[in-house]
Amino acid sequence: MALNVSPLTLGTSGLGRNTEPGSPEEEAAVAIAIDLLSSSHGFADTSNNYSGGRSEAVLGLAIARIGPDAATRVISKVDADPETGAFGRERVMRSFEETITRLGVDRLPLLHLHDPYTVTFEEAMGPGGAVEALVELRESGRVDGIGVAAAPVPLMARYVGTGVFDAVLIHNRFTVVDQSAGVVFADAQERGMTVFNAAPFGSGILVTGPREGAIYDYRPATPELIAWVERLEKICVAHGVSLPAVALHYSLRSPLVDSTVVGVASPGRRAQLDELAATPIPEELWAELEALGPAPSPIDDSRYA
Repeated sequence: MALNVSPLTLGTSGLGRNTEPGSPEEEAAVAIAIDLLSSSHGFADTSNNYSGGRSEAVLGLAIARIGPDAATRVISKVDADPETGAFGRERVMRSFEETITRLGVDRLPLLHLHDPYTVTFEEAMGPGGAVEALVELRESGRVDGIGVAAAPVPLMARYVGTGVFDAVLIHNRFTVVDQSAGVVFADAQERGMTVFNAAPFGSGILVTGPREGAIYDYRPATPELIAWVERLEKICVAHGVSLPAVALHYSLRSPLVDSTVVGVASPGRRAQLDELAATPIPEELWAELEALGPAPSPIDDSRYA
């Protein structure tokens, strides 16, 4: 299945966080969701466990106000049981039912297996496993396509290599700092899968810049990485563009990426993202970035090999 995606997919992991039903804070979150689903971008990306289920609930309220067309623009993910870690067939079916109930829809264009870390690859792929349930949902027509969404490259390579999935989403592994997901993305494309690249800003330092306390992949950036990003930022300044714009366009311009997933959970953030996407990046900058040499990425996925 080839999903008709736009260059940007709007992530909603923080949408509705810590809001209560019927509260002013929820209403503010619904306004953000309406903006996302009314924009020119093809899809909003959520998950069963985002913001404790509140992301999907808020998106569901937005869908109810906009109308049925919005129901076709939400991608979600099944998650392990938050208490037991169970992630077999029964949990996938329950996770899916929770999702469509919150969203107020009957079906989804795409449903990912999300962060399958509480089970082994063999358990997920085996009889009674999570993937069996996803295939069943696809065959029944309740979802158009199934994907796998996680981070560790060796693990994701195994899932993509099964040939079972229609899409793949990897985060923090295809940025100006770390390109380790490139080989998996290339394999996925050869298989006709839709490729989502999430977190092009490295979850921190490529937005905040090389300041003290900067993070990459949800952990403190090393002094070596901070120094490397300082050199990159000087190149950006010399060309009159921002570091975040360059980080975003690194993903947008890649032939390996079908859609780049960026989190949008605060007022005005979607408009800021559109401005970054519209920023022209001088071609000479990419050659200077290449001349910096590989960044000292702090990511180590070796335990998944």
